[in-house]
Amino acid sequence: MTESEAEFDRRMLEALICPVTHATLEYDATRQELISKPAALAFPIRNGIPVMLVDEARKLD
Repeated sequence: MTESEAEFDRRMLEALICPVTHATLEYDATRQELISKPAALAFPIRNGIPVMLVDEARKLD
């Protein structure tokens, strides 16, 4: 982790849901993403802050 990256607070996971399906999210620490399996999307975490915009999400295969 670089100096500019902040650690993601896993307690935030309890409050966050997928903006598409309203399903719970899984935290991928390696890729710094929040995964929504029902929507097949991965939302990035930048500087410790989840970016919950569909336009910013990566599509999962």
